[in-house]
Amino acid sequence: MEDDFPIDHDEKVLLSLGYKQEFKREFSLWTSFCVSFAVLGLLPSFASTLFYGMGYAGTAGMVWGWIIAMIFIQCVALSLAELCSSMPTSGGLYYASAVLAPPGWGPVASWATGWSSWIGQVTGAPSVNYSAAAMILAARSITDPNYVQTKWELFLLTTFLMLVQSCISSMPTRWIAMFNSLGSSFNMVVVIIVIILIPAATTTDPKFAPSRQVWGTIGNGTDFPNGIAILMSFISVMWAMSGFDAPFHLSEECAIADVASPRAIVLTSAIGGIFGWVLQVVVAYTVVDIGAVIASDLGQPWATYLLQVLPQKAALATLALTIIASFSMGQGCMVAASRVTYAYARDGCFPLSRFWRKVNRHTKTPVNAVWFNCTIGVLLCLLIFAGEIAILAIFSVGAIACFVAFTIPISLRVFFVGSRFRRGPWHLGNFGKPIGAAAVAFVVLMVPILCLPPLIGSNLNSVNMNWTCLVYGGPMLIALLWFAIDARKWYKGPRVNVKHAMIGQVIKDLGREV
Repeated sequence: MEDDFPIDHDEKVLLSLGYKQEFKREFSLWTSFCVSFAVLGLLPSFASTLFYGMGYAGTAGMVWGWIIAMIFIQCVALSLAELCSSMPTSGGLYYASAVLAPPGWGPVASWATGWSSWIGQVTGAPSVNYSAAAMILAARSITDPNYVQTKWELFLLTTFLMLVQSCISSMPTRWIAMFNSLGSSFNMVVVIIVIILIPAATTTDPKFAPSRQVWGTIGNGTDFPNGIAILMSFISVMWAMSGFDAPFHLSEECAIADVASPRAIVLTSAIGGIFGWVLQVVVAYTVVDIGAVIASDLGQPWATYLLQVLPQKAALATLALTIIASFSMGQGCMVAASRVTYAYARDGCFPLSRFWRKVNRHTKTPVNAVWFNCTIGVLLCLLIFAGEIAILAIFSVGAIACFVAFTIPISLRVFFVGSRFRRGPWHLGNFGKPIGAAAVAFVVLMVPILCLPPLIGSNLNSVNMNWTCLVYGGPMLIALLWFAIDARKWYKGPRVNVKHAMIGQVIKDLGREV
């Protein structure tokens, strides 16, 4: 491997993309995978989104929905990995959009991709920590039946978790890599433990539901037809799997990034998909009362489910493991989001970008970007005071924002560049275009589906309304209006190297053709 890739290979690749090396390359294939797997956080992701997967379509929606969605999500991951091998930079998605867009469209393509990706990234940590805080308070409710949680306690606990994770994310890269390696290993071990523990320790009689019921009964919890309900339940798998792009954003800190980073993306999606589906099957076969789980007097469906199927001590132990895994996941989200913020600030996408793009001279990490994201995350957590439906909207927003950002450069690669695409050492060969087309079609279908409210007509009100359109569409509309009114005059996209941008024609910059 060292003969094929000299020591300065990564720096040369990065320079060819228009950037100088600023980070230490202390991530490997394994540690990059660890960060992205920690961001996935299968068990806490499943626990956080159980309301959607089980509540919208029942057990059949859980087991079939995960399989169907994962096929297309794997297409997205494969296409993204190919782009990562070609352009291994922290800017990732928005850099690729700028390079692949037709002449004159690079700035707006990268602007839209960057803002959508950032919205998805910045909602990751607060949504995970909100769920972790809810599980902690649910555990207290289990041990103290007289305890009644308040919104202030939930908000302050969520904020505390984010502050601790921000401190960890401000450390030197080697410490972050070590922490995430331990966290990812813990996540993998915990998933396996829970998959084995629940069937073995369940106290229900019978222990398992009939297969015909599990695979064939759609418990439609919406006012839409069964098919739409199953599609709506995809939010659980899409949100759970939306972190597989983390190696792309960490590629400037990874050795042999144009090979290791795309491999980490594919490994994360594949392994996460398999283990996630097995966990879905276990829960689908053992759940007793879906209605009680969704209603959740404890304020957290996963905690209610565990009490249904396990003795109290075993349920509390499993809940504790989930909380620890959630913390690791939240910290991984914080790291990935800070690298995205750094990359976009480096090219002037944010107000005060000069400040947010600074790399701390002691830790060699983007500390300012970490705390900028933490501040935004705490502000998002104020949605807790607007009610459960409002704060839960950040899950839909995270899924939509991330997958829209994934899809823009993939669609440009498939429909506008085609065979002229400059491949990296890791690529899909002749399968690149059909796999990319399937990925784009899936996301185009799912974006409006994920914006649908579960109830319609006279049943729809402000309490059960799906506010995803507002929470995601509002900031995106503001960003696009900003570009149309002002940013288009000065924002020319990332600093693309001319040679790399030669896809079919020579481009002087992203704004005009020479």
